[in-house]
Amino acid sequence: MYCVHTIHPDLFWVGASDRRLALFENVFPIPRGVSYNSYVLLDEKTALLDTVDKAVGERFFENLEHVLEGRPLDYVIVNHMEPDHAATLGELLRRYPDVTVVGNAKTHTMIGQFFDCALEGRTLTVKDGDTLTTGRHTLTFAMAPMVHWPEVMVTYDTTDKTLFSADAFGTFGALNGNIFADEVNFERDWLGDARRYYTNIVGKYGVQVQALLKKAAGLDIQCLCPLHGPVWRQDIAWFVEKYQRWSTYTPEDRTAAIFCGSVYGHTENAAEILANRLAEKGVKGISLYDVSRTDVSELVSEAFRCSHLVLASATYNGAIFTPMENLLMDLKAHGLQNRTVAVIDNGTWAATAGRQMKELVGGMKNMTVLEESVSLKSSVKEPQREALEALADQLAADILK
Repeated sequence: MYCVHTIHPDLFWVGASDRRLALFENVFPIPRGVSYNSYVLLDEKTALLDTVDKAVGERFFENLEHVLEGRPLDYVIVNHMEPDHAATLGELLRRYPDVTVVGNAKTHTMIGQFFDCALEGRTLTVKDGDTLTTGRHTLTFAMAPMVHWPEVMVTYDTTDKTLFSADAFGTFGALNGNIFADEVNFERDWLGDARRYYTNIVGKYGVQVQALLKKAAGLDIQCLCPLHGPVWRQDIAWFVEKYQRWSTYTPEDRTAAIFCGSVYGHTENAAEILANRLAEKGVKGISLYDVSRTDVSELVSEAFRCSHLVLASATYNGAIFTPMENLLMDLKAHGLQNRTVAVIDNGTWAATAGRQMKELVGGMKNMTVLEESVSLKSSVKEPQREALEALADQLAADILK
């Protein structure tokens, strides 16, 4: 049975949520599920903005049919061809054989790669700045390549001042009746998932996100409709500011995230001593993670949030403890920069992890690696405790300046 929401008198949400999916893109845990947002504009001509993942296809088509009430579908606007938003496009084209597919040249190429369907005479190719009038509404298209696929574009309704932002401004999490951000406590309940979504899905493409934000800055945006998560109709500038920070790799909080890779607990003990000393010096919001137990997507998100990172790792097989090495490779892959990093290592007979961690971080852009580091021989002794306290003092002085 259909389940739709009214956004404007002639704009409707016809998406659906998936609470059964365990891994987004088969890699990121989503314990709160995810929504797939799709929108229908009813005007003299009807327009559907993006489709949904196959997992929720049945509900989507029920919603679409209910909103159209027997009217033909004139346009389907494809802002993003990734299958979580376009997997049902082939079925849509079969059900609505007269619909015109609106997209850029790369969009139409990808449709042919994903589906076996004849598009001759059924497409409208748009480029940056082109417009489409449906009657009362005029839609303007802006290209947003690599946010986060090369064919991505966004659509701006100049009539209702609504931006359909593709994957930008999305978040993990199923929608639970309240589809608007102002109907939930977004900062408390959603911001963490929004940050984890951005940093892991889009984080590498900060330059491209900046380009999109510059285009958006010239628009009067009264409503923001992403492809995942809540719709924004209030406090849009607050969320845009988060994207400004994330896309420029600017920390949200001046604090320390301590990432610990410990085998038998001795490296963890060193990390706890450091955290306690930082707290005594007045640092707030410290986080300490066991990299073996916390999913790396959470760790990447925290690294984007915090100004200072501490890498505490055992030496393992003559190298960095494997989960810690995975984290560092992920941070590098996502382009993290502009952070201050401290290193702690441990080795019973050969503590080499510290040097290797410094080398990896040193290969990243605009990272400050503190010369002072702490090296353990199996466990913390009094000299190492003193060194940890000295390192905490150095970090605290920099964080609180």
